[in-house]
This record gives sequence, C-alpha cells and structure tokens, in this order.
Amino acid sequence: QVQLVESGGGLVQPGGSLRLSCVASGSIFGGNTMGWYRQAPGKERELVATITSGGRKNYADSLKGRFTISRDNAKNTVYLQMNSLMPEDTAVYYCSLTWSYTSYWGQGTQVTVSS
Repeated sequence: QVQLVESGGGLVQPGGSLRLSCVASGSIFGGNTMGWYRQAPGKERELVATITSGGRKNYADSLKGRFTISRDNAKNTVYLQMNSLMPEDTAVYYCSLTWSYTSYWGQGTQVTVSS
C-alpha cells in the first residue's frame, strides 16, 4: 500500500505563487510516475502534470509555462511550483502515484486564488 500526503495549499492573490509538496510512503517501487491533478467545483478531475522516476515530464497544455513539476526520488517527494496564479486555478489539487497500472491518491490540498 502507498500513502500520499500533500501540503502547501492555501489562499493566494492573483499573480502569486505557491509550491505544493507530496510525500509518498509505504510500498514504493522504482519506475513509478508521480503527478498532480486538480478538481474545481462542479468540474471533473483533470491532469496538471506528471513526472516519471526518470524525470520525464508531461503537462496539461494550458498550464505549460506557469506550472513546473519536479521530484526528489531519494525523498519520495513530488513538487508543483505554480506561478502567475489565476482565479481559474482554484481547485483541490491531488497528488498521485502510479505503478504497474495501479494508481494511488492523496487526500488533496485546497488552492484558492482570490483577491
């Protein structure tokens, strides 16, 4: 079993930045992909970005240039640096870890962009 714990969410003004972190623990094997997804009120969960253990990244097209995903394999941690935040970025952000066709999810962290 894998546990994921997100942190770093909060309230930020438009144009501001936040850095989310997610620590994975439990039965973690190499070759996994970690990522971030988000779900806004009344909308489906959508991809933000993923990163493989080898460092290959994939971003939602609409977020390229503003969001940056990274990971520290030694710490089993994935990060999401979010810059130039906009009100439409308001959502619950979920961390995920996928290995051998099984995905695990964190509880989510709320990000609210508002003045």
